[in-house]
Amino acid sequence: MSPDAERRSNESIYGRLGVPTIINASGPSTRLSGGIMHPEVAEAMAEASQWCVDLGELQGRACELIAEATGAEAGYVTAGAAAGLMLGTAACLAGLDPARMNRLPDTTGMPNEVIIARSQRNMYDHAVLQAGAKLIEVGIPDRFSGAGVRDAQAWEYEAAIGERTVAILYVAQGHSEPPLTKIVQMAHRRDIPVIVDAAAQLPPAGNLKRFISEGADLVAFSGGKALGGPQASGILAGRRDLIQSAALQQLDHDTYFEQWSPPANLFDKSKLVGFPPSGIGRAAKCGKEEIVGLLTALRLFLEQNHEDVHQRWLASCREIATGLEGLAGTTVNVMELNSKGIPEVHLKVDQAKLGFTAADLIKRLQDGNPSVHANHGRVRDGLVVFGSTCLKPGDVVIVIERVRSELCAQS
Repeated sequence: MSPDAERRSNESIYGRLGVPTIINASGPSTRLSGGIMHPEVAEAMAEASQWCVDLGELQGRACELIAEATGAEAGYVTAGAAAGLMLGTAACLAGLDPARMNRLPDTTGMPNEVIIARSQRNMYDHAVLQAGAKLIEVGIPDRFSGAGVRDAQAWEYEAAIGERTVAILYVAQGHSEPPLTKIVQMAHRRDIPVIVDAAAQLPPAGNLKRFISEGADLVAFSGGKALGGPQASGILAGRRDLIQSAALQQLDHDTYFEQWSPPANLFDKSKLVGFPPSGIGRAAKCGKEEIVGLLTALRLFLEQNHEDVHQRWLASCREIATGLEGLAGTTVNVMELNSKGIPEVHLKVDQAKLGFTAADLIKRLQDGNPSVHANHGRVRDGLVVFGSTCLKPGDVVIVIERVRSELCAQS
């Protein structure tokens, strides 16, 4: 480790705890503790920690700000996008019925089916199951298996709708089929809400409003990725009645119903027969610090010049690529826009010439000192992928030094 890097690590809170810091040249994944928050976000969280507020009132204000930013009827700060999916599903399962809220995740005898395209299944839809839902898969993803060109179609979703259907889950990706608009049109004819998992769909900033404008009933975003908020934060935006149900199943209601004076923009008390007990979302509570941090990050995200941010990321990627040019057994390229609109560096590893794979290089970088984490998503293609969104000043030089060191040691 270079003297400067070692000093930075030792002077951090992690150094004082005896936990080594890493160089995150991958991206803001949860496994790597997310990204680097803007100092103003961290300061806002610290300030928020020194006061007490009614969390319902704070979420009521968050509801207004998120609605304005997304074009939705209402919004809510969650403990991450997965928590948003769980709360959104719970809202579709229970509505405003406190008895059903009390039962979740037990849905015996209740409508509990959520339809999803088989090609959109992923580990994060476990959050939907946590609420008590049963996933109903539709479609055969021939285009991914190499057996054909087709994927799920709107009529297959509609054919799966029955008396037990409570929602459709749509995972927003550039390759997702059918288009969301087709699913929404079909679902709304049958009075079925559509939940969109848009956890990693920022940037572009326009996606904050896109899915609501296309008719989604609920949309879940991560707060700790490109949005720049606390790692354990997210946004759930959508229909007011569903956001109200989600809030009721997450907030602490240890008070008398008669005593409760909720913010009218988030709750319509006249539609409630009483309080549910602490709901299924209580295990995913969001503190005042995370709520304030998320709202601060959202404001900064909306205010920033996104082209300037992209150019800054791109400049770092170009610097990495330039520093890695000419290394034996490798080729390097800069991808100005990946599938998520973010620049990245692709280092192609020639296993025949080097005697080791892209996966081996990633492991060596990870296990070295300082530890550099690259993106391993393309190792089957022989690629080590580097991203710049989570790099701190000085990290680019360290990434170049560590890669060159590992490659030159094998030559």
